[in-house]
Amino acid sequence: MARFTGTLWEGITLARYRLGADPDAAPRAVAIPVAWDVEAGEALAALAPGDAPTTLPRAAEAWIQRGIARGRKAGVLDEAEAHHLAEGLRGLLLARRGAAGAETWRNQAGEPRFVLNLPAFLEPEGGFDIEGYEEAVALGVRFLESLGQGKATRLRLGFADLAGLLAALPLPYDTEAARSVGACIAALTRGAAEAESGRLAAKLGAREPVALLWPAPPVCTAIPGLAGAARMALDRAAASPGLRHSTIVVLAGADAAEALLGAETAGISPAAGATRAVATDSGAAEVPTRAAIAAAQRSPQRVGQILAPVGDAARRAMADAVLPFLHAAPPAPAALPAPARPHVERPAERGLAAHPRSAGNNFYAVVGGHRVAMRTAEDAAGKLREISFTLAKEGAAYRSLMDAFAQSVSIGLTAGLALESFVDAFSYTRFGPSGVVEGDPDITRATSVLDWAFRRLAIEYLGRHDLPQPTDEDCAGDSLSSAPQQAPLLPLDLPTQSAPEDSVRARRKSFRVVA
Repeated sequence: MARFTGTLWEGITLARYRLGADPDAAPRAVAIPVAWDVEAGEALAALAPGDAPTTLPRAAEAWIQRGIARGRKAGVLDEAEAHHLAEGLRGLLLARRGAAGAETWRNQAGEPRFVLNLPAFLEPEGGFDIEGYEEAVALGVRFLESLGQGKATRLRLGFADLAGLLAALPLPYDTEAARSVGACIAALTRGAAEAESGRLAAKLGAREPVALLWPAPPVCTAIPGLAGAARMALDRAAASPGLRHSTIVVLAGADAAEALLGAETAGISPAAGATRAVATDSGAAEVPTRAAIAAAQRSPQRVGQILAPVGDAARRAMADAVLPFLHAAPPAPAALPAPARPHVERPAERGLAAHPRSAGNNFYAVVGGHRVAMRTAEDAAGKLREISFTLAKEGAAYRSLMDAFAQSVSIGLTAGLALESFVDAFSYTRFGPSGVVEGDPDITRATSVLDWAFRRLAIEYLGRHDLPQPTDEDCAGDSLSSAPQQAPLLPLDLPTQSAPEDSVRARRKSFRVVA
């Protein structure tokens, strides 16, 4: 780590693992700070491009230095500002307070984003590091401006895991007090972001007028000083002569960057429950979520109330509270409320009581050696309305895709789409993991986790026992899962040798377009 001498990376002790970004990816060597959990290593495996061994300092410096170089070339940063920004970004990442989004780690095209992990700004005595948060917002804006070489008029800076912050306060999500905190966090973020945009405009030139039409934030919150800080931040932004950007504060769905920071939910999504499934030597086990542990430290007898599942009305109410201070509407919550389950108490988890679950079911199985839990939520009539998955050892990228998929299905069910349509569409879909199913007496083999899940739902909610078990050949790695996939892509025999006319036009004439 010689090239990191003199930076915050110097002296950081790293733990080395071999981890995969998803079940089908080959494990790669990754190194993360020794105090971080293995899930952060899986997230790093998903974020760092390629499949070669990597370390957190090496992968992070790639995007940090890319942004610094572009900022200096465009005149956004001078030498002192470049040094301050680089150290600030390293500090945010090491404290798991903030990081660039996945597209920036992977150097992919698209609008880059920067995310801040709200629970990481909590102070030991129960306060919130308001000054540190405002500085983190400014660093994020400065980095995105530099990465865009001073040309971007739209930035994407947001925060994650409001639910985890509320749990630590401790406040139930569906309360006016929780919405006041959410509104003030959003107002503080916007004020600090626009103030930094104003500072950049003073140096590089203003391109947008200052927005003055926003409602006053709540006058008090459960976080001491937050309401006053939010109002002051908005006042500072209003005093700017102009802004550099038309859009800055935008909440987005989670990717592996949130997992690296330890955020459990995206944006303003409610908590997914008080427990989650993890892999152990003896099988899948339920352990408390970070939100549950934080809630238990302040109010051990109220964890079930604090993390109780919430409905669409509570989500809309939270969105309505924060929307006036965002530059774009927040996405639909990605985390689905999941019923809490009793779990075996461990020394670090004392004070967490077992909590009653809401209407719904929990299903557990091992599909091709990979443990999966599926939770369902029902309406008053017992009709399926929501599903969510917990994957015990899969990588962060795979889990994020499954979360997004479950959210899409839940939105469809809530909108009135028939479960039968989803069963017909996703039964026998094929991707890893697949193979023998353990723990489900009705399903012995599955071509994918989704195949198991939707055939399980068909049995449970539709009373269907007509879906046959796939064969071992169907579950093999080189099999195709349906008749359309098994059909040839072109209805002709391809030539074994090249055509005499070796031209693009001649090659095109040797194929037919098939409707």
